[in-house]
Amino acid sequence: MWWYYYVMGAYHTIDLQLNQKFTLIKDFWDCIALDRLEMACDPTRTADVAAIVMHEGLAHVCVVTSSMTLTRARIEIAIPRKRKGSVTNHEKALQKFYELVLQAILRHIRFDVVKCILLASPGFVKDQFFEYMLAEAVKQDNKVLLDSRAKFLLVHSSSGHKHALTEVLADPVVTVRLADTKAAEEVKALDSFYTMLQNEPDRAFYGVDHVEKGIEASAVEILLGYR
Repeated sequence: MWWYYYVMGAYHTIDLQLNQKFTLIKDFWDCIALDRLEMACDPTRTADVAAIVMHEGLAHVCVVTSSMTLTRARIEIAIPRKRKGSVTNHEKALQKFYELVLQAILRHIRFDVVKCILLASPGFVKDQFFEYMLAEAVKQDNKVLLDSRAKFLLVHSSSGHKHALTEVLADPVVTVRLADTKAAEEVKALDSFYTMLQNEPDRAFYGVDHVEKGIEASAVEILLGYR
């Protein structure tokens, strides 16, 4: 489909489906248009908040933008239980788990972009991993990681499952820390949703069927989505 003449302010809409390939052609692409395309294709370029939720044997490495939360890596490994008189297998597996989580962080988090990195877990898992990470950074002379230590914020979560990030973002301490980031918009919207769910449950809906009906009725003010 071609358009040869455009009127200033005019626009055309086209419906695109998930995973449906399409080709966009222009005679000339300026740097602004190309930059916007690259930003859309790689959300990590503008995601100034990252988050790791973990418990022993399970971790999710995510980036949080102003409109969505993306899982960049999921690490799962079996951790043997501590046995009476021997914790060798448990410690070896835990070290391997920490190593894989650290590799995922270094691979998927852009330290030159992020302003805050949330590290959440139940108990002392987050503290033990943070100590391990700093020790490895010193050992490997990883200056990027060492210079970014102040960006880490250690907070509590109920588990290492991704849905635990929801409660982390609702933490008042986290809300204050994220006030000057793009993710603050998502946190504000999430907080508004929970407030509405508590005070006016008839106005808050979730689930595909309910959301689709709300959109059809033009009754959706804010749409939250997790990917």
